[in-house]
Amino acid sequence: MAKRALFVWGGWEGHEPKACVDLFVPLMEKEGFAVEVSDSLKTFADADCLRNMDLIVPCWTMGDLPPESEKGLLEAVRRGTGVAGWHGGMGDAFRKNPSYQFMVGGQWVAHPDNIIDYTVNIIDHEDPITRGLSDFRMRSEQYYMHVDPANEVLATTTFETRSAPWVNGTVMPVVWKRRWDQGKVFYSSLGHVRSDFDVEEAREIQVRGMVWASR
Repeated sequence: MAKRALFVWGGWEGHEPKACVDLFVPLMEKEGFAVEVSDSLKTFADADCLRNMDLIVPCWTMGDLPPESEKGLLEAVRRGTGVAGWHGGMGDAFRKNPSYQFMVGGQWVAHPDNIIDYTVNIIDHEDPITRGLSDFRMRSEQYYMHVDPANEVLATTTFETRSAPWVNGTVMPVVWKRRWDQGKVFYSSLGHVRSDFDVEEAREIQVRGMVWASR
């Protein structure tokens, strides 16, 4: 039986949530997943739906997560449904929901200098998510995040900024994985817009991370 994945997209349109979901749905189908897509946060409150999912992919920058939806999502992951996402669609979602942020393992706070060229450094060459990949360059937002020290970090970036020189030299997690009770959690800060995933390494890390996180 195929694994089942649920993508839920919406929120701030500047992150091109639908275009990004449209990219990854066929890639996950190629990995053998049966995929469902929703554009409503009410889906997270549907216990019957979530119970049947092996993976949840939230793609919803900012926005307000209703209490019943937050409870449904967190409980599904606690029971073993995986969750995986990217950039602001998961790491700058639902700013009023610290329990959600606790699950994710981090929260965006800044992207100094906005769109810049920067390097992503692979620090774990044995993990299945990053195995065989080398350091690579991005031209996008370089996310400065508040992160959980319990995260298992797979890739980092080092800040050298003009607008916030006091953080220069800071090594910031870019890709990590973690547990939330019985569920697996994957996050990558890459993917400001759909075209960022034209970078092969960024796209491959995201697909591998979603596959890893699934039940």
